[in-house]
Amino acid sequence: MGPAPRTLELFYDVLSPYSWLGFEVLCRYQHLWNINLKLRPAFIAGIMKDSGNKPPAMVPRKGQYMNKEIPLLRQHFQVPVNIPKDFFNVILKKGSLNAMRFLTSVSMEQPEMLEKVSRELWMRVWSRDEDITESQSILAAAEKAGMSTEQAQSLLGKIGTAQVKSKLQETTEAACKYGAFGLPTTVAHVDGKTYMLFGSDRMELLAYLLGEKWMGPVPPTQCSRL
Repeated sequence: MGPAPRTLELFYDVLSPYSWLGFEVLCRYQHLWNINLKLRPAFIAGIMKDSGNKPPAMVPRKGQYMNKEIPLLRQHFQVPVNIPKDFFNVILKKGSLNAMRFLTSVSMEQPEMLEKVSRELWMRVWSRDEDITESQSILAAAEKAGMSTEQAQSLLGKIGTAQVKSKLQETTEAACKYGAFGLPTTVAHVDGKTYMLFGSDRMELLAYLLGEKWMGPVPPTQCSRL
């Protein structure tokens, strides 16, 4: 038997396009590297508030840079990310609280569906410029991911419960305790040590820490599913 898999925790929010990029890379590598990937839905607004950070769009030059960078990242990562037309309304006004509570509910009761449902929510907001705040929007994403209408409605009905709210808060606080100041945040547990890495552009460093081979955002043995 070989060495036990190293645990990776990926804290993410579907409001973050960079979270989507990091998510897809780790999903592609989870069966290539000796890792146990744990997806941790968190609330980016809570992390921003706790750390005193600001979204890139709130800093004019960062916002301008983001507009130019996203099309390049789309090609490089082979993830169909696009900037919503009404960017500020989507990001700063609508937010992602209900979506992240729903994903928290999924993680608690149907964790095997978490990857697919997360991806479909990203596809809605960051690829097709569709809503992710209304109940019907969330249900549509869940059903497109393969969840039955009954299952999706049951989980959606629980997003206002104390259990789901507390779980999302606990996960967000856990990310903050690791030192998160934005998302995605990847926490690697290697040889008794804990490493916190920020962003979707730290994967080569992550591979180094794990002693694994980095083959780019789309490894040759994988093809983009998007």
